[in-house]
Amino acid sequence: FLHGGGWTNGYKEWMAFMAPALNAAGITFVSVGYRLAPQVNWPVGVQDAAAGLCWIYENIAAHGGDPDRIAVGGHSAGGHYSSWLAVRTDWQAAYGLPEDVIKGALPVSGVYDFTTGNGMPMRPRFLGTDDAVDRDASPLHTITRTPPFYMAWGDCDFPHLMAQGETMSAALMAIGGSVEPLVL
Repeated sequence: FLHGGGWTNGYKEWMAFMAPALNAAGITFVSVGYRLAPQVNWPVGVQDAAAGLCWIYENIAAHGGDPDRIAVGGHSAGGHYSSWLAVRTDWQAAYGLPEDVIKGALPVSGVYDFTTGNGMPMRPRFLGTDDAVDRDASPLHTITRTPPFYMAWGDCDFPHLMAQGETMSAALMAIGGSVEPLVL
């Protein structure tokens, strides 16, 4: 699970509150951190998340987990990174991972589109100054696989997060993906 913080703040320890309930349900919970903007720009943070996922795949069995049953999730910026990793097949080989290493995605209030007209009040700093990366950074525009998604956002969330959640859900379903949206 990847923390939120607008790609500029936060740390993996924020997610520790989730572990007891998930552990009690038989789920091995791991929180992954990543470097933050403005010290680094796209794609460094998502590469950090991928490296964390690689560590999980290679080491989770020693901690009671199953490397063949990995789901990735996150809140806000973490929802963006987890979705980006889940829908693409072009990053796994660099980490020695199978293309289907991610068996499910659980983004919460994620951002899925950075292209023009996405509803965001401003362009996030983590993208840097080159708007040529906006499409590549957008899970909505780079879907090549669709593991099951369980997506959540709030009914009083930021307007762009609600709209993007609905759009991403519809896009995944339109190509045959299994999606369960939850509006809280």
